Amino acid sequence: MDRIRTIAFDADDTLWVNEPFFREAEATFCGLLEDYLPHHSVHRELFSTEIANLPLYGYGIKAFTLSMVETILRITDGKAPGHIVDRALQIGKEMLQKPVELLAGVEETLERLGPDYRLVLATKGDLLDQERKLEKSGLAGYFHHIEVMSDKQTGNYERLIAHLDCRPEQFMMVGNSVKSDIIPVLRLGGYAVHVPFHTTWVHEEATYEEANPRFLEARSISEIFDLLP
Repeated sequence: MDRIRTIAFDADDTLWVNEPFFREAEATFCGLLEDYLPHHSVHRELFSTEIANLPLYGYGIKAFTLSMVETILRITDGKAPGHIVDRALQIGKEMLQKPVELLAGVEETLERLGPDYRLVLATKGDLLDQERKLEKSGLAGYFHHIEVMSDKQTGNYERLIAHLDCRPEQFMMVGNSVKSDIIPVLRLGGYAVHVPFHTTWVHEEATYEEANPRFLEARSISEIFDLLP
């Protein structure tokens, strides 16, 4: 681990709160359609729509909003009252205006790491929304490079590492998603630190059970210092 020179951080639910806003929005959305289907059925239909739309819309609030509208039209057979569609659009706009709530220890950790490591923000989602959150967070100045990916597959990380002109064994990724932040980086030969968040989108749920000395776990972001040499 003494070869690590670059540490990359996921943003949503690693640096700041994100998923709880989606959970709250989903609950409100399901209530809009309770005259048509039970809440759990609406939730299932919405999730199905989101997954089907990922190749077209990618991740983020705007994609989520479009999926809400599509789900409304499908469930109501295109006969939804206009106020229901309007409320779904309003839900999306409200999400885009949520405050940025930093998780405990984030800024102190970045400040301490900065002098010794090149810090990178590596997140996925809608570019405009992620730029908004980064600006509101006040954290932009800590990062040497900011990368908003369309997805977090092995190839995405491979291109990022090449752009940073470092080798995989010099790269460490820190994030809350085993599927997106951990497994792809380990496959490349990099280091990955899993910092779990209390809630995760079901599409991001995964486990990693292989014995791998480059896979590390921390209960909070500040515990990174206990893992580094």
